[in-house]
Amino acid sequence: MNIHVAIDEARFTRFHKKLVAACMGGPVLDGYILSIIAIALVGISADFHTTELETSLIGASALVGIFFGAVLLGPLTDRIGRQLMYTIDLWALVIVSVLQFFVQDSLQLIILRFIAGLAIGADYPIANSLLAEWLPRKRRGQMLGVLQVGWFLGAALASLVGYVIFEAFGAGSWRWILLTAAVLGTVVMLMRLGTPESPRWLLHNGRKADAKLALRAALSDQLNVDHVVFETADESPMAKKKVDLRVLLRRPYLKRIVFCSSFYALQVGPLFAIFTFGPTILSAFGMGEGNLSNLGSVIIDMVFLAGCIPALKLIESWGRRPLIIWCFALMAIPLFILGLFPSAPVAIIVGCFVAYALFSGGPSILEWAYPSEIFPTHVRASAVGITTAVSRIGAALGTFALPFGLAYWGIGPTMLVAAVLTAIGFFVCLFMAEETKGMTLAQAGGEPEASAGKDEPALQAH
Repeated sequence: MNIHVAIDEARFTRFHKKLVAACMGGPVLDGYILSIIAIALVGISADFHTTELETSLIGASALVGIFFGAVLLGPLTDRIGRQLMYTIDLWALVIVSVLQFFVQDSLQLIILRFIAGLAIGADYPIANSLLAEWLPRKRRGQMLGVLQVGWFLGAALASLVGYVIFEAFGAGSWRWILLTAAVLGTVVMLMRLGTPESPRWLLHNGRKADAKLALRAALSDQLNVDHVVFETADESPMAKKKVDLRVLLRRPYLKRIVFCSSFYALQVGPLFAIFTFGPTILSAFGMGEGNLSNLGSVIIDMVFLAGCIPALKLIESWGRRPLIIWCFALMAIPLFILGLFPSAPVAIIVGCFVAYALFSGGPSILEWAYPSEIFPTHVRASAVGITTAVSRIGAALGTFALPFGLAYWGIGPTMLVAAVLTAIGFFVCLFMAEETKGMTLAQAGGEPEASAGKDEPALQAH
């Protein structure tokens, strides 16, 4: 049995659960750090007397950092390894979160938020790649999708923590509100201690002995490592000592880059438009203003989180391709209703909002699963970084264009644009989505799989 089969066919054990939780810490921090700033901005604006431009930059600087962190540090992760970067980016997040407590002006905060974004952007390709390369075949899509659950949990936690501190100490407590991210980051960093490097990456880079040690550290309870066949990087026709991103410009990977980047951006962009109805919904329940709006944000995050739950069940039983195609089709319907009937009763608006949130669960979890599965080991982190960076462009454009659409077109036409973009996403998925259900990671990524080699069984019965 070769190393790839050993990992793909392994039982889902305590090691895998711990790794999923540790990798999930990155998206939790992402959702937390991006959401907590909205609560702190009230106090920041009062203390620093920020202009509209400064306020916008404080809010957007982390998004810009995510773009550059994902696209630049993904290739670095492919070059120097997942485990090292997996630790460095958490240290950066914790240090930056602490330094935010001491800022003296808006420029310092903008710079620190940008650096935090770099670290968050780096964690997307790092955690996705490391987790994908360790997960068993039968649970890979589901557990990669769990990472998206972490984002909504982080955002909800930020709103809840912000509400409690704001309620107790007022807007002037914004430094303490931002400092809470350092506490959460420290917890995640401690969870990541002792995580072994990806044996697939080690093997690709010719480090056979290290790959063997990593496999023994993780799966020795069910695997006889001495009976596993290890191929060196030189024995694999696709292996190279350096990261060559030109492979992403060749078939079939260029098509996959276009697919992942497109559906990711087309899902994230309209997502910001639907949040326009958030204040209307919250106001109907008396939670649209003041600190109560933070509790309202928790409710909104939980609704989107609820949409991920059935998708996590369907991704392995139904498959990736039908899940993403049908979800995009069903997401477009409530957007068209909101666009055609913008003055509909609150009950209809709430119903459309909930429907959109539930159907968005499929594409949301596949944002994490698809890019991690359909690219080979030596450029996996780079590809995830590129698709993540493009998604941030979609998010930024959605955020930037929405106020202009509302001002010049009104809410109805603006929602129709969001519906059309979602419909385009449907056609992108219909013609480009591949099915990776049941495939080994090597098969899904288009890598040649090594022969089994020795006849001795490697997996031990327990």
